Amino acid sequence: MRALVFDGELRLRDIPVPEPAPGEALVKVLSAGVCKTDLEIKRGYMGFTGVPGHEFVGIVEDAPTRQFVGKRVVGEINCICHQCQYCRMEMPHHCLNRSVLGIAGRNGAFAEYLALPEENLHLAPGTVRDDVLVFTEPVAAAFRILEQVPLTAEDRVIVLGDGRLGQLAAQVLWLYTKNLVCVGKHAWKMDLLNRSGIATALASDPLERGADLVVDATGSHEGLSRALELVRPEGTVILKTTVAHPTALELSGPVINEVRILGSRCGPFRPALEALSLGTVEVRPMISATYELREGVEALRRAGDPDVLKVILHM
Repeated sequence: MRALVFDGELRLRDIPVPEPAPGEALVKVLSAGVCKTDLEIKRGYMGFTGVPGHEFVGIVEDAPTRQFVGKRVVGEINCICHQCQYCRMEMPHHCLNRSVLGIAGRNGAFAEYLALPEENLHLAPGTVRDDVLVFTEPVAAAFRILEQVPLTAEDRVIVLGDGRLGQLAAQVLWLYTKNLVCVGKHAWKMDLLNRSGIATALASDPLERGADLVVDATGSHEGLSRALELVRPEGTVILKTTVAHPTALELSGPVINEVRILGSRCGPFRPALEALSLGTVEVRPMISATYELREGVEALRRAGDPDVLKVILHM
């Protein structure tokens, strides 16, 4: 099969079709989305080598129980052991022995086929397009915030970052509180949110401090410092940024203000699929470009350009 392979350099190569392990399904990939993590992998994030890509929709060609065979699916990215202490504590995303699709120890979705545990698969709603379904994983990551922080309609929220994840986090949280502003650097990206009624501000604009919740989705190692400036004492900062660049942080401020800082990663697929199916989270305006797999190297280069939000690969 053809696949994009990163081994210090990203190249299109012919590699063997994966052989599913016991309990795994073989999925023919239809489309895959390029995200910030994929770009950070090219800069050395996680020391990953292999096939990147973890946002996908595909058709199951083979699976142990046959219930998914021939069906269109999306899939959760953490592949777990079920036996370590964190699995037993019902914290599977932190499994000590996990592999992560296209990120750690497992080839990913920028290929014609992938293998994934059958338990990770979710049936795709039949009415939702492939290019919308590739957003399931990042939309789920935005819904993870609501699992971690109880949010009320009175809470004031600031989302830092107008990129892919910032846009999705703003849309998801706006469903629960209209007292929200998304802060970014690009007026054209802010306009996408304004069309949905979501308030925005440029990073250079003066901002009222004292927010109950600040989400850092800047994709920059400076984002946390800015979040700590804007959150109220005993408020919460959610970190959604993963970068290869090491980060230094002055800790006196968050200690004195008793700020709660939470890392936030993967989230629930069920509400994500529901939101995409109902259109309460609208992702189509975020799609900037689509490419064929044979153009994958150019696609990932293009995904890093400042005038781009989302790039999708069609297999």
